Amino acid sequence: MPTAREALLDAALAALSRHPWSAVRMADLAAAARVSRQTLYNEFGSKEGLARALVRHEADAYLDGVRRLLAGSEPDARTLAAVAEWTVARAGDRPILRSLLTGAWTEGLPRPRPVRPGAPLAPVPAQRRADGGPPAPGELLATTARCAGERWAAGCELALRLALSHVVAPALPPEGQCAEPDSWRPMTPTMTRLIETILSVETRSPRNTMP
Repeated sequence: MPTAREALLDAALAALSRHPWSAVRMADLAAAARVSRQTLYNEFGSKEGLARALVRHEADAYLDGVRRLLAGSEPDARTLAAVAEWTVARAGDRPILRSLLTGAWTEGLPRPRPVRPGAPLAPVPAQRRADGGPPAPGELLATTARCAGERWAAGCELALRLALSHVVAPALPPEGQCAEPDSWRPMTPTMTRLIETILSVETRSPRNTMP
């Protein structure tokens, strides 16, 4: 059973898939989540607070997914290529994550403004964390790379940087076909093989570390 906060964040994401952030109404979100407007404001304080929480939520969900992919065994080149592929697919489906990873925010997204200097701390701990601001692209990338452990952190960062080049400039459609607006395709097999080859060659080198 999701908490009220989780239900409100889910409602906000669903609304954002249909409308630009400027057209999303707090009253509609409360109704969709089946909570009172007072509960919504108790959790987030304001629409700006909700924007900060929504962006933080997307960053945390992405990092949780990376940790799941890396859990259970020592990472290797194939595992890190899988993380890169998953990152491209996830960014394609989730515009907020795409903006977090690239730093390119479109007009319809909730790009949160910082908390006013001197503003009182939010009473909800999760909101205080969100009010601290979203991670910058480099910070999110570094945190993701650390999930692979010290030995593989540099390799993970390299794989992710190659993946992000695909997020910024997706592969061209097959010859004779036109890309649909805002369409995102998985990484090409060539890109996946390239990542695996680079990482496997590096692990066989005497240094055993990325430059």
